[in-house]
Amino acid sequence: MIDVGSDYDIRIQPIGPGHFAWLRKKNYAGWVVLVDDQTRKHCLPLIEQELTGGLPVVIVEVPAGERFKHLDTCRYIWEEMFRGGVGRRWCCLNLGGGVIGDMGGFAASTFKRGMDFVQLPTTLLSQVDASVGGKLGVDFYEVKNSIGLFANPQAVWVDVRFLRTLPERELRSGFAEIIKHALIADRGQWVDLRQWANLAAGADWAEVIAGSVVIKRDIVLEDPFEHGQRKALNFGHTIGHAVESYFLERENRLLHGEGVAIGMITESWLSCTLGTLSEKELREITDYCLKLYGHQAIPPSCYATLLALMRQDKKNEADEINFTFLAEPGRAVVNQTATAEEITRSLQYYNSLAGPRG
Repeated sequence: MIDVGSDYDIRIQPIGPGHFAWLRKKNYAGWVVLVDDQTRKHCLPLIEQELTGGLPVVIVEVPAGERFKHLDTCRYIWEEMFRGGVGRRWCCLNLGGGVIGDMGGFAASTFKRGMDFVQLPTTLLSQVDASVGGKLGVDFYEVKNSIGLFANPQAVWVDVRFLRTLPERELRSGFAEIIKHALIADRGQWVDLRQWANLAAGADWAEVIAGSVVIKRDIVLEDPFEHGQRKALNFGHTIGHAVESYFLERENRLLHGEGVAIGMITESWLSCTLGTLSEKELREITDYCLKLYGHQAIPPSCYATLLALMRQDKKNEADEINFTFLAEPGRAVVNQTATAEEITRSLQYYNSLAGPRG
């Protein structure tokens, strides 16, 4: 169990009777289980028997994917809760990846002015990042997570058995956040991670997840509402979120971690160009991210669109685009800015990386 302060605990172990015995002591009137079509099929059977015991259960299924992370889906969730007779003394179990966790926590926290919820993250991305820290929300006006709030769950239950249901591309997507955590806070972990090439081959995921979650926990405890050092967690996300949003409705859609990988390369280039990161370290980060994630060309015709999306980022102040840069692997520098020209050059740098690397 990982302590994240007095509000909630994170348990990294197979979900079983002990988890629900602890939860039942809170005397809930029933359970809402939020799933998507994939987690209902592959993950719900692993916990379904624990939901027996006399309390009513309402299962709400939503479509899988970031493109459904919006207020219309929340409206459907709220409608299903009303139809099922759900009240404030119920508990919502969010069984899914980052979309389910963010949107389910948001829907629960606003339903009848707030009901308790538990995060049951089923993807590597959500287990190491999205389920920890109390950030909840949905996408709006083509900007990721632009409507939301801070609210903590009762608990986060991380069960690595869920990872067996994932294709390798989804594992790589989540691994990007592990890379990010190492780059902003743990140089030793960064050195260790660079030895990994095949994520599907024998990883001790419980150990890796625990190490990554501890990094995020320490940052969140220091700055729970993102006024200062918590912004370090946004490394790779200013450009990465914009790229992800741009490709969201296109045939070659990117997963979150694939967008973040592009963001880590471009924002490392900015860190180097603006004087905080060495060229050698930039090459190491670039080469490793390309080895794991490949290269997705970004059309120059969309640069202006990407800049417009970055200007909508909620971290910005005084019309400047806010970044987290790297001083070195393992140490981040928050509240940095770059001009539109510099950002464009970072995208041009990324595009220049297509093809064989020597």
